[in-house]
Amino acid sequence: MSEAAASGGHVLVQKFGGTSVATPQGRAALRARVRDALDAGRSPVVVVSAMGRAGAPYATDTLLSLLDGYEAVPREADLLAACGEVVSAVVVAHELRAEGIPATAMTGAEAGILTDEDFGDASVLRVDPATLTAALEAGLVPVVTGFQGATASGETTTLGRGGSDTSACAIAAALGALAVEIYTDVDGVMTADPRTCEGARVLDALQYEELFQMARAGSKVMHAPAAETAMAAGVPVWVRNASTRSPGTLITDAERLLGERARRVATAVSHSDGVARAIVTLPDGEGRVGSLTAVFREMADAGVSLDMFTPLGDALALSFDEDRLEDVRSVLDSLGLSARFETGLATVTLVGAGMHGVPGVMARIAAALAAAGVEILQVADSHYTISVLVERHTSRQAINALHVEFGLGG
Repeated sequence: MSEAAASGGHVLVQKFGGTSVATPQGRAALRARVRDALDAGRSPVVVVSAMGRAGAPYATDTLLSLLDGYEAVPREADLLAACGEVVSAVVVAHELRAEGIPATAMTGAEAGILTDEDFGDASVLRVDPATLTAALEAGLVPVVTGFQGATASGETTTLGRGGSDTSACAIAAALGALAVEIYTDVDGVMTADPRTCEGARVLDALQYEELFQMARAGSKVMHAPAAETAMAAGVPVWVRNASTRSPGTLITDAERLLGERARRVATAVSHSDGVARAIVTLPDGEGRVGSLTAVFREMADAGVSLDMFTPLGDALALSFDEDRLEDVRSVLDSLGLSARFETGLATVTLVGAGMHGVPGVMARIAAALAAAGVEILQVADSHYTISVLVERHTSRQAINALHVEFGLGG
């Protein structure tokens, strides 16, 4: 192996999801992708998820279901959840060697992934690439367990749903890799969820920040911390289908996305179901500002993420994950504040780097949704997004209306 390859110049990190490693056919496609990388002069590092989805013997949800009926200890739950990726890594390493490709299986800890102690949703603090670099210099293909790392004291942690993407991007950043390839069962990042939008199509390219915002807004294409990690490191990411030869979607920096694509107002529509809202009654007079501050502080202390928050004079509208309804209710009760709660809502988000500074985007959204019979309950925006809160049963109409209005079908 060349010195450039060992130093990261030719390293290619290839991440394979659960559907890619669950079957002999999927693993055959994986081996072909690794062989392609080697034939192209790359030094692949393979990152694998657990095999299959809930119900499959080694899927993460299946393993965790063994604790149903018990009060799970977070540290031990992570130890159990991490087993699925270990199975995948060992099987894939054996199959690569059987194909004449020298390989070695590694846990996240062995690959140098150091995390904090937030069991179940740990954050990567750093990656020590020494073991990976040594394997590459020895001519081996490291097969690393995704979704996991270890604390400074050596305890196993997991990185939250979609954490294998984060493993891949963190490893790529540490190695100075040429790129990350995320292999999945779709042909790339789409303009909307094809299950809810008839005109959804595969994007050829988008910006890091757009992907990050799509992930935050509910798209399942990539774990949000992974997109953030790739963006910070400037590592190009390809999202591709493991079983086809479609080109996939390139995620990169703005300077590489020129021409018509860069001038588009919007890139995609994302959505998130399972949203609830609280309309909180605030006290009159000087106590109102203090109550606002207390609500935000106590929600943060309770670990409740607020998607939207809008002061409405004598009230405050808050939207959040429906699963946190009782936590929100408890916080407000502790503050002596009354609230009206609404469930069965959804957030629909228009994403696009081109909308910043463009007048009339919200007017187009409002007109399109009104024509589709969708009532807007609340709005939030940023440089890259405009999100609307709607009734869940109208989210499909909202997604399709915005997809058509902003020409996302091509």
